[in-house]
Amino acid sequence: MDITYLFEQTRKASRQLVSLQAEEVNAILRAVAEAAVAKTPMLISENEKDLARMSHDDPKYDRLKLTEKRIQDIANDMLNVAKLTSPLGEVLLQKELPNGLQISKLRVPLGVIGVIYEARPNVTFDVFSLCLKTGNACILKGGSDASFSNQAIISIIQEVLQEHEVDPNVATLLPPDRAATEALLQAVGFVDVLIPRGSQALIEYVRQNAKVPVIETGAGIVHTYFDETADLEKGKAIVSNAKTRRVSVCNALDCLVLHQDRLQDLPELAAPLAAAGVEVFADEAAFAALKGHYPQQLLQSAAAEHFGTEFLAMRLSIKTVQNLEQALEHIATYSSRHSEAIISESAEHIEQFLNTVDAAAVYANASTAFTDGAQFGLGAEIGISTQKLHARGPMGLEELTSYKWVVRGTGQTRPA
Repeated sequence: MDITYLFEQTRKASRQLVSLQAEEVNAILRAVAEAAVAKTPMLISENEKDLARMSHDDPKYDRLKLTEKRIQDIANDMLNVAKLTSPLGEVLLQKELPNGLQISKLRVPLGVIGVIYEARPNVTFDVFSLCLKTGNACILKGGSDASFSNQAIISIIQEVLQEHEVDPNVATLLPPDRAATEALLQAVGFVDVLIPRGSQALIEYVRQNAKVPVIETGAGIVHTYFDETADLEKGKAIVSNAKTRRVSVCNALDCLVLHQDRLQDLPELAAPLAAAGVEVFADEAAFAALKGHYPQQLLQSAAAEHFGTEFLAMRLSIKTVQNLEQALEHIATYSSRHSEAIISESAEHIEQFLNTVDAAAVYANASTAFTDGAQFGLGAEIGISTQKLHARGPMGLEELTSYKWVVRGTGQTRPA
């Protein structure tokens, strides 16, 4: 099926967004948030159709599931976006040249943003709210796993847009088939940038096959280093929260890196993990320290494949190191450059870690669970970029803009 006409409609509709006033945009966002809450029973009913097709053991199941609380949280995020100041029109640079030309550098929308994502119906709301706030149209390609949920969500969004006399094609949901994905990857001239959200396999596929520019939102292979000076009580809380708060998200902890002098504290450090039912893949030293102190059925010897793995489940690897340099080397080898943390009472170690580790977000004595647009005060996020060009880390409003040069003259011409 040729879906080029959908791209054409969205491109055309995007031009209307330039003329929308800030209060009109905010009113639409508030109305969508209110409609989402009002239609919670319908959203949950449609979501249950998607859940019925997926195993409870699938790591994507938790991401796919909508609950009354999650819908309220989504609505709150949209209301927060409505309260934020739009970056559009911000003057980034202004100067007068010797010839009298007045030059300004202004923030402008990217244009049309395509997002390819898997079983994450919340992304449909998040992308729409951030794109509308920044004057961008969006083309959404959700996975077939969430097709009922996404269709229900886009119906709410487009209904509100029509009520506010805005072309509903500024938010377009593509069919949930592979042909639509391929068409979106090739949509040169219609789509300005593509953002994939999902598994490493999805992200790699998009990066390797897209002709449209891509902002890569990488998988989260996340480490926390517990050094020889670390506070045990802080460590227990941070490690447990980073691992167990929500295991299916990209900021969840995957590997605990432990200084060898703290092996005697490992059973206590890992006690909250045991209580939560976390399966541990420990290297030789960590395994010996945990044996007899950690549930036998949850303790396994680590193999090579357990390092550099995004588990997205109640699983964690443990690596023992002799010093900070070894910890940094291990993280550099296996990190996806998403979020990395150190637990330490040494100011010197903390500064060396924060300055050395190459990741979008680095933490000292805090859980990596905070790598999130809403938590960073961005309102919501369109993704967490692990690349360095254009955007890095949680992508909020500013990251969805570009700029243009505005030159005002009084008749100047350039000499030959």
